[in-house]
Amino acid sequence: MKPRAFLVDDEPLALRRLEQLLKEDGRVEVLGAASDPERASLEIELLAPDVLFLDIQMPGLTGFDLLGRLEREPLVIFTTAYDQYALRAFEHHSVDYLLKPIEREQLERALGKLERVLGGAEPRPEMRTLLKQISTALQAQPGAGRLERIPSRSGERVHFLELARITHFFAEDKLTFAATAEKKWVVDRTIAELEQKLDPARFVRVHRSTIVNLEYVDELYNWFGGRMMLRLKDAKKTEIAVSRERLKELKDRLGL
Repeated sequence: MKPRAFLVDDEPLALRRLEQLLKEDGRVEVLGAASDPERASLEIELLAPDVLFLDIQMPGLTGFDLLGRLEREPLVIFTTAYDQYALRAFEHHSVDYLLKPIEREQLERALGKLERVLGGAEPRPEMRTLLKQISTALQAQPGAGRLERIPSRSGERVHFLELARITHFFAEDKLTFAATAEKKWVVDRTIAELEQKLDPARFVRVHRSTIVNLEYVDELYNWFGGRMMLRLKDAKKTEIAVSRERLKELKDRLGL
């Protein structure tokens, strides 16, 4: 009997690619897939799969949070955009992990290890211990959990934006946008969430609704009423108001 698998990833494009690769390989039966970790936790309890292919960084619940909710401990193959260094220490504790974008060779390696664990040739990982070890290691890494690129969904398509291309993030009409030279992209993060995840050496929040990429700051100047404005070195020469409570931090970061 084939191992039964359930897939969880908040990126629908990545989810569909993984499902297609697994079906082409044919060594596991895909019971279901979900991009919403809250819904996924309910389906996993109901379907009781043998193995989860599980993303780590997801909005709402992380992969670790989801596993902590489960009564039963399935085997887990992590699918993640984290750097290999953060997870390599746990190769001998987990079934395996797949770095996105997932390649066929990676998947074949992980499925081979899954077969050995299920067949008794390798020990079954103890998930509670594994969760504690991975969480501790990730928190200890400099810049742990920091974003390197950010997805923007448009219909059925997902674009991945490199942070170096983004001049600033801003909130408008209850949406958050990432601005690049070409256009503004809707992103599924709040300004507060971005402030926590972005590298503080590269990005600074200058207003409750705006985060700027310091590499694009061209000028800081006085404005009416004692206020300060930023001008970016983008094609539009974008001007951004700096709130008084954020001004000192900005000046410190600019070396003023």
